Amino acid sequence: MGTNCWVLATGRGAECVVVDPGFDVLDRLREELVEHRLRPAAVVLTHGHADHVWSVTPVCRSGASTSGGIPALLHGDDRYRLTDPLASLSAPLRAMLEQQFGPSARWEEPEDVRELTDDQVLEVAGLSLRVQHAPGHTEGSAVLSLDGVPDVLSGALAGAERVVGTTTSTLLAGDVLFAGSIGRCDLPGGDPAAMERTLRDVVVPMPDDRLVLPGHGPVTTIGRERATNPFLPR
Repeated sequence: MGTNCWVLATGRGAECVVVDPGFDVLDRLREELVEHRLRPAAVVLTHGHADHVWSVTPVCRSGASTSGGIPALLHGDDRYRLTDPLASLSAPLRAMLEQQFGPSARWEEPEDVRELTDDQVLEVAGLSLRVQHAPGHTEGSAVLSLDGVPDVLSGALAGAERVVGTTTSTLLAGDVLFAGSIGRCDLPGGDPAAMERTLRDVVVPMPDDRLVLPGHGPVTTIGRERATNPFLPR
């Protein structure tokens, strides 16, 4: 479903944070972790939709340093979605996804789920991530910002190196903000009025030189979206 799964670390051979491990990501994620000698310390979920959380439990287990595995973290308003990530989908879409990725009856929640709160600073794997509640796409959507920008962006993200070179901080935007668009609000739990407030009060005040790592599609910047994204309030 084209979901971006991001891996954040201070360098090779370090602990890391895995963000939004969705469908069919485990083999590619394992390759990245081995190549860069990274050890998952936590999984952060920007929201609870199935295409962002489907692989959270095996990732948490694979990073286990204790019998319970590593923690999964998401905003409390989306906590209920981990009970069954496919529950809110239409019957045909649910059937299609179950056929491709396995029946939801096999779904298991991570053993250690921790709830994020608005304006929390999450200290993990040597990183400081500021959490901002950003409802609209779902009730518990959140964006996370941190100082600095990545040295490496793996994958075929067109123009990524050029975009990174103009930035000084980073935003994990989930499905709140995309290059040229925003997250849809017509799914269960979506709220157009809440999305409008999120864009006005959370996104627009951010600095232009902030790199945006979205939940789908290519990387961008706040400045580029402020100038060209028709959905951002002016």
